Amino acid sequence: MLGSGGDESTVVCIACGESVPRTEAREYDKTGNRWERHDKDFEHFCKDCFRELSHQPRSGLESMLADIEDDGLSETEFIRRYLDRVDDDNAVEEPDS
Repeated sequence: MLGSGGDESTVVCIACGESVPRTEAREYDKTGNRWERHDKDFEHFCKDCFRELSHQPRSGLESMLADIEDDGLSETEFIRRYLDRVDDDNAVEEPDS
């Protein structure tokens, strides 16, 4: 039965790395639609890390991260691609003086 509390599994918080009971975690869907559950694997936050998150809209962030993500990509290369993309998106043309 949904909500019966019978899930005794543990998950790992993607922020702090702690293992917590599934019932003590919050789901995170990097595609931004946690309600569409078909064929998805969710990542998880422990309650403390979830509380520390900004819950403000992040329009386009998840799709940008998914676009630059690649299997086997090193963390350094992922961050480089992210910074390159953010720099490109925030570039402002300086007027000629």
